[in-house]
Amino acid sequence: TGLGGAWTATTFILMGVMWWVMMVGMMVPSAAPMILLFAMITRKQSNGAADGGNPGLRIALFTSAYVIIWGAFSLVATLAQWGLTEAALLTPMMVGNSRWLLVALLLACGVYQLSPLKQACLGKCRSPLSFIMAGFRPGDWGALRMGLAHGAYCVGCCWLLMGLLFVGGVMNLFWVALIAIVVLAEKVLRHGDLFGKIGGSAMIALAGYMLLPVG
Repeated sequence: TGLGGAWTATTFILMGVMWWVMMVGMMVPSAAPMILLFAMITRKQSNGAADGGNPGLRIALFTSAYVIIWGAFSLVATLAQWGLTEAALLTPMMVGNSRWLLVALLLACGVYQLSPLKQACLGKCRSPLSFIMAGFRPGDWGALRMGLAHGAYCVGCCWLLMGLLFVGGVMNLFWVALIAIVVLAEKVLRHGDLFGKIGGSAMIALAGYMLLPVG
């Protein structure tokens, strides 16, 4: 059936694929510095290495594992979308139609932006060299484990930001691009961590403003 009606198994699969494609498009650019650094180190270590490993395979495993983690997140996001749809809290364009839902999402994301857990995960994403040097694992299995670990840190950093898609609209390309830019800025700008904290404070302020009585 359509998005406005009851979900079928096909609807769920299509929505899951949509979320996964969207997450890859939004997150891989911000992960590019990590992937490129891993590729460079892997190729250097493979030159003359006794194990005869394939650097291309290890780079692919690292990147695929990162994408798989976001695939798991996409499944959770699809379940959340289904639940909100069943509760009639989303419009057909997948925008929250409840003021309390929007306030809760903004407040939760704003508080999380300022939390130690967010900052710890963001620190791993902002320092590719430190991440690789501290957690380097040799071999194909090691590349897979490192990709999974980096993906987990990335989800830990950005999962509530992705929840804001229900504020501006999951199908709103401008809103999707804006969140992707915020994620990229947090990870690559010199003071990206401060940028994220300012954004979090703004979200809390906006949530408070939305709670003010109308009229």
